[in-house]
Amino acid sequence: QVRLVESGGGLVQAGDSLRLSCAASGASFSTYAMGWFRQAPGKEREFVAAISMKFGITNLADSVKGRFTISRDNADNAAYLQMKRLKVEDTAVYYCAARSKGGPSTSILEYNYWGQGTQVTVSS
Repeated sequence: QVRLVESGGGLVQAGDSLRLSCAASGASFSTYAMGWFRQAPGKEREFVAAISMKFGITNLADSVKGRFTISRDNADNAAYLQMKRLKVEDTAVYYCAARSKGGPSTSILEYNYWGQGTQVTVSS
């Protein structure tokens, strides 16, 4: 089992950058694919980015390609989401998720473990 704790959210202006962190504990971090999802008020949770256990294979939602980057540091048991050129529509609670088998899936259903989320608010 793995426990996930997100940090790094906050209130920023459109065009700014933020870096979210996801600290993992309780299991072999390198055996989990990691994902970031987000949920805006009144909307369903949606895929943002994912990264494989090793080799840095990534998936990104079309809406964030060219602006967001996902990475991980297996030595530090952490995953990151670097967000640049933020838009108002990026406002949401961002969740870190871990998947014990398989690759960097875009499907919520494929992830076994979730963090509590961190709020990102982008003002115009």
